[in-house]
Amino acid sequence: MAQIDIHNLADHAKFNGFHGMILFWCALIIIFDGYDLAVAGIALPSIMKEMGVTPATAGYMVSSALFGMMFGAIFLGTVADKIGRRWAIVICIVLFSAFTAAAGMTTDPVSFSVTRFLAGLGIGGVMPNVVAQMTEYSPRKMRSTLVTLMFSGYAVGGMLAAVLGKGLIESYGWSYVFFAAATPMVLIPFVLKSLPESMPFLIKSGRIDELKAIVQRLEPSYVPSGNDQFALPSADKAHGAPIGKLFLDGRGFSTVMFWVTFFMCLFMVYALSSWLTKLMASAGYSLGSALTFVLVLNFGAMIGAVGGGWLADRFHIKYVLLAFYALAAASITLLGYKVPTEVLFVLVGLAGASTIGTQILTYAYVGQYYPMAVRSTGIGWASGVGRSGAILAPIVIGTLVGMKLPLEQNFMAISIPAVIAVIAVALIRHERSASAH
Repeated sequence: MAQIDIHNLADHAKFNGFHGMILFWCALIIIFDGYDLAVAGIALPSIMKEMGVTPATAGYMVSSALFGMMFGAIFLGTVADKIGRRWAIVICIVLFSAFTAAAGMTTDPVSFSVTRFLAGLGIGGVMPNVVAQMTEYSPRKMRSTLVTLMFSGYAVGGMLAAVLGKGLIESYGWSYVFFAAATPMVLIPFVLKSLPESMPFLIKSGRIDELKAIVQRLEPSYVPSGNDQFALPSADKAHGAPIGKLFLDGRGFSTVMFWVTFFMCLFMVYALSSWLTKLMASAGYSLGSALTFVLVLNFGAMIGAVGGGWLADRFHIKYVLLAFYALAAASITLLGYKVPTEVLFVLVGLAGASTIGTQILTYAYVGQYYPMAVRSTGIGWASGVGRSGAILAPIVIGTLVGMKLPLEQNFMAISIPAVIAVIAVALIRHERSASAH
């Protein structure tokens, strides 16, 4: 075997224990990442009470981590090209674990915001790296399923934060929920030992023996030979495609609509993640009950992510997205009205499925829409523009909470972006999609 195409080999490999091991570690890292992101919203009522801050100030405190995520995704997402993906992931784990724990030791809004910003660098930076890791090593026929399963770890992390929050906050105080975030640092040696390095990076670095060992685990039928040569695919040699290419071939208007959709979706996700506990507590529910709503929100998100991926594989993804965003508008609006508690739990679950779960589906649609040469650029820009919605959400909703508006008006404000997202997705010109040709 003189010339080996590593991407072709990965595409057609059969799922085995090696793939399962990568899925396990990537999902576990995403679970910790999701925990660290959700923990501020879980503890927000207690933090506001102890530090004596207004809802508007609390909104800025929560958004500090989201600013960090934006910068982390840009810089730590690209540093893997220089130092390797494994070490990039480890740096992110150290950042989000150490500084989330450090936030638990703060006593004022400024130091809390600084530590959350630094934690956000790791929270945002780890996502592109683990997604790239899972995508690179997944067989093509089940790639979407594996990435969706991995992504659902965010919801599991949010559920874990809610469960721990119920016990720790009431018994020991809000700081201990943050201290628990230091746990993943214990796993760093195991991550370095278990996670394989990126194959294109190994080729660029000349670490061919290491590459052969990985390829043998990826495809057990491969027998290494001294004559084997591993070519670097042209896509991996090419530099990032310029943003201008997203507007070619009649895709310009749809590109803008994707940006609008991402902005609106992430606004809803972070509005609910940051303020659901506080809104439910202000509606008369105990802290324990309010945290149970967060648990249900993230459980719904997990079902929505996996179920939405299954539906999108069987029906037109655009119409599945339209249905999910319409469901978000209805379920979030109804959260503001008096309904039986059982119905309220169902509505919270549906809200999680149609916001956090739909976020993953929206990523999938962007990936299918653009040609391979500009796919990462399209996803990157849509995600980057959307991140501004995530940053604004805690601040805007915090300001509204500070105005002491009726509960239904607060939830209506969170649901309006869903209506705008329905319109934006409907206007996407699917006939211009790369998957339509």
